[in-house]
Amino acid sequence: MPNNSNKISEGDYLEFEGNVADLDRQMNELSRLSSIKGINYSSEIRRLQQQQVAELKRIYSNLTAWQTVGVARHPKRPLVCDYLDLMVKDFRQLHGDRCFGDDRAIITGLGHIGREKVLIVGQNKGKSTKEKIACNFGCPNPEGYRKARAKMKFAEKYNIPVVTLIDTPGAYPGIGAEQRGQAQAIAANLIEMSRLKVPIICICIGEGGSGGALGIGVGDRMAMLEFAYYSVISPEGCAAILWRDGAQAPDAAEALKLTSRDLCKLGLVDAVIPEPLGGAHRNIHDTVYNVEKYVVKTLRDLKRTKIDNLLENRYSRLRSIGVGPSDRLRRQTQTAGAKIKTAIAAIPTKSKRAVSSRSKDSAPSQSGPVPAKV
Repeated sequence: MPNNSNKISEGDYLEFEGNVADLDRQMNELSRLSSIKGINYSSEIRRLQQQQVAELKRIYSNLTAWQTVGVARHPKRPLVCDYLDLMVKDFRQLHGDRCFGDDRAIITGLGHIGREKVLIVGQNKGKSTKEKIACNFGCPNPEGYRKARAKMKFAEKYNIPVVTLIDTPGAYPGIGAEQRGQAQAIAANLIEMSRLKVPIICICIGEGGSGGALGIGVGDRMAMLEFAYYSVISPEGCAAILWRDGAQAPDAAEALKLTSRDLCKLGLVDAVIPEPLGGAHRNIHDTVYNVEKYVVKTLRDLKRTKIDNLLENRYSRLRSIGVGPSDRLRRQTQTAGAKIKTAIAAIPTKSKRAVSSRSKDSAPSQSGPVPAKV
C-alpha cells in the first residue's frame, strides 16, 4: 500500500490517475465525517484503500512511454537534495570550477553511502521557485560540467569512487552557455570519465535528457529508476523536429524507446531500480533506500576488479552501444584473436644469425685430404 508520508495534494495527480484521485477524495471525506460525527468509517476506508492499491497496480503496470515521462517529471518526485539528506552521511559540498563560477545546477561533494566513501555528482532542479530559477530548472551550464570534471579528477587522485545522479531535461541552451563552451565542456567530461581510474556508478533518478545527462553519464554501471527516462532528446523536441508539432510528443516518446524497460532490453542500461507502488513521489524513503542498496552492492563488486580490467571493461561497454548480437560476438572474437597474436609476438625468438653460427659450429669437420681441382 502506498505510503502517504509524501502527501499528494489535489493538483498533484497525473492525467491518467483520475480514478485514484476520486478514491482519495472519498477517503478524505470519510475521515472528515468520522472526526465531525464521531462515526467509525474504518471498514469503508480500508475497502477504498484496497481499491486504490488495485487501481495503482493496474495503471503503473501498463504505463505508456509518454505517461512514464509524466511520472519522471512529477513535481513531488525526489530530487538530488532528498538523496543527499537521506542516503549520504557526512556530506561536504565542493564548489566552483576554478575557471568561471559555481553552477548550482550541479552539486558535487564528498560523503559516505553505507560504509563507502564516495564523491557525489548530482544534477539539481531545485524545489522552490527561487531555487528552480537559480538552477536553471536543472539545466547545467559549462561551469557545472567543468566543476564535475575537476572534482572527479580530485576523487581519482585519492582513489575515491564516483556516484552520479542524473536528473536534467538537458544542458542549458542559452547564448552565454554556448559562448563559454557548452559542447566542449560536455565532450571533455566524456573523455575524462571514460578513463578515470576509479569505479563510476551512474543512476538516472528522473529525467535524462540529451547531452546534459550524458555529461555525467559515462561509467562502469548505468542504472535507472523504474519510471525515469533516458533519451537523446526530449519527446517535445523530437516532435518539433520531425513533425513541427509539439502535440506529437506521445508518438515521439514511443519511438525514442526512452523507458527503463526498453533501454534494458537494448543493453544501454545495466539495472532497473524498482520504485514503490504509484511512483517514487508516493514514497521517497523507500525509493532512496532502493538506490542506496544498489549503490552499496555495485560498489562492492566493482572494487574487487583491478583498475586495468575496469578501464578495459568500461571501454568495451561504451564501444558495444548500438551493436547487434552478431557484431558484438564478432568484436569479442577479434579481441581474443588480437590478444593471442600479441602473446605470440611477445615470445622471445632467437636471431637467425645466432642460429646459423650455431649450425656451422655443430657441423662435422671433413677428414682426409682435400680433393684437388681438375
